[in-house]
Amino acid sequence: MSIQTTATAAPDEELVYLMALSFLPRIGSILSRQLIAYCGSAQAVFKKKKHQLERIPGIGPERAAAIVHARVRDAAEAEWFFLQRHDIRVHSFQDSNYPYRLKQCADAPLVVYYKGSESLNTAHVLAIVGTRNITPYGREIVERLIQELKSYGVLLVSGLAYGVDIAAHKSALKIGIPSIGVLAHGLDRIYPAAHRSTAEKMLSCGGLLTEYPSATQPERDNFPARNRIVAGMSDATIVIESADRGGALITAEFANEYNRDVFAYPGRTDDPYSAGCNRLIRTHKALLVESAEQIIESLNWHSSIDTEESKQLQLRILPDLNEAQLALMKILHKSGVIHLDQLSWECQLAVGKTAAMLLELEFMGLVKTEPGKLFRAV
Repeated sequence: MSIQTTATAAPDEELVYLMALSFLPRIGSILSRQLIAYCGSAQAVFKKKKHQLERIPGIGPERAAAIVHARVRDAAEAEWFFLQRHDIRVHSFQDSNYPYRLKQCADAPLVVYYKGSESLNTAHVLAIVGTRNITPYGREIVERLIQELKSYGVLLVSGLAYGVDIAAHKSALKIGIPSIGVLAHGLDRIYPAAHRSTAEKMLSCGGLLTEYPSATQPERDNFPARNRIVAGMSDATIVIESADRGGALITAEFANEYNRDVFAYPGRTDDPYSAGCNRLIRTHKALLVESAEQIIESLNWHSSIDTEESKQLQLRILPDLNEAQLALMKILHKSGVIHLDQLSWECQLAVGKTAAMLLELEFMGLVKTEPGKLFRAV
């Protein structure tokens, strides 16, 4: 992957400590957030005494000792400078640029590393996953589906793996739909190496994202963990061909756990690479789908896919609103569906103030609340 160098900035101390916390062995993202909640910040975690850390639920003497004696801060600072040199952004779960859909998942990583050109918080995000052993039938579905999605302003997410993943990324590039490749290793390498050329092109039409720092190898256990990010940062997961076992089914399972929609394309009953899709449909873990139109209708995206002219007309016929309310409504019309935290950041208002304004606008019939602190203009 080609590397662009940039001027080196001074480290953001809290972000460096968040990275350091993510480097600790046997301290996953759930425990890490618990530590931050008890201590007040990532930096404060490393300032606590062993006996203080022991009292935090889930930590205990062994983990407390590991934190106290860890020497990960310097490694995190070195990683910070590596990211700066190679134009890689790091977003913590406290950052407004962090994928807000992923932030809603209990096991979301503390930080993600991202190199690319596309926002991770666009209005419509779909994951496309499937078998590594794609058949002509599966390839035809991928190409047709992505062509049908072209007019809906969708960001696609997949894993840059062999088969359905890379077919989706290549089809998206071909017609100009941005796609994000979620990797199971650091951004200093591309695996499989055969997909390097596609990955480089995606930097200007999408991007590459990972929870792993540089020098992380694509180890076996990283791939199921990677799949939770694919599911977590997407509104829905679409499975196109899958054997009865495999990574695509793991991704679908994560999506179900996160209460996200799962769609599957059916296949012949005797086709081994459709067995997984057919089972998802049969066990009601996925909706049978045959076209993009069915997906759009199921997700109710037609109401948020509108022309700019009609959006401006809607804003002109709004009842009398104050300046702050009107600014909020403009953001809602532009975004389609948006999380409270992201809306608060874009309005430059406190979360509590933004929530109060949304409630007022909901009483006026102008805003609708969706599950997961999501809001959209009516």
